[in-house]
Amino acid sequence: MTDKSTSTVEKLKKVSTATVATCLFKKGLKNQFIQHVSPLKLGKPTMVGEAYTLRYIPAREDLNPIEVFRDPKHLQRVAVEECPEGAVMVIDSRQNARAASAGSILVTRLMVRKAAGIVTDGGFRDSAEIADLPFSSYHNRPSAPTNLTLHQAIAINDPIGCGDVAVFPGDMVLGDDDGVIVIPANIADEVADECIQMTYYEDFVLEMVQGGEPVIGLYPMVSEEAKVKFEKWKLDNI
Repeated sequence: MTDKSTSTVEKLKKVSTATVATCLFKKGLKNQFIQHVSPLKLGKPTMVGEAYTLRYIPAREDLNPIEVFRDPKHLQRVAVEECPEGAVMVIDSRQNARAASAGSILVTRLMVRKAAGIVTDGGFRDSAEIADLPFSSYHNRPSAPTNLTLHQAIAINDPIGCGDVAVFPGDMVLGDDDGVIVIPANIADEVADECIQMTYYEDFVLEMVQGGEPVIGLYPMVSEEAKVKFEKWKLDNI
């Protein structure tokens, strides 16, 4: 994985998935928002980190008895212990929440190891406990059965699909109350810079609209008057 600069991460923490989606759309990327995934609890700080991936395939009964959890090389456990500090674990659970991708113990371990968060297009067991952790977590819906009943961990830090989005190790993952979006690693710095400027403008527009300004000519900014007002606003507010 390639460590992104602290400044890029800090910039992305100040922007929304909606702003990033618009920025990526301008670059021709239309399918980066992970589908059918939402935060277990609203109101937590924006999650930003490089993707560290875990992929499941359908479980096969002869290979997934409960005893496999005793294996120190079991990939689900290995992934939890090797996920780098500041990374987001992204799990390909085949958009199937009938069995859990993980539970509160493993998610707590990730938190203690200072990961930035966890995302699955499946479900978590112990979801109420995970929701109460000071840790960003996103899933499809709650699930009680152990992953062994349905999923077999097969690969760590390979390209995966999560919620119909291709996720490559090292991609930047951003999550807020709306959901989770994936930024290709090679343009993450560029997107962070552009999105900060977009956020400044959106803050300006919101302030103008709250003050009674009409949106025509303002959003998007096409009038010269709006441009002049925005430049003055930046001098006073940034």
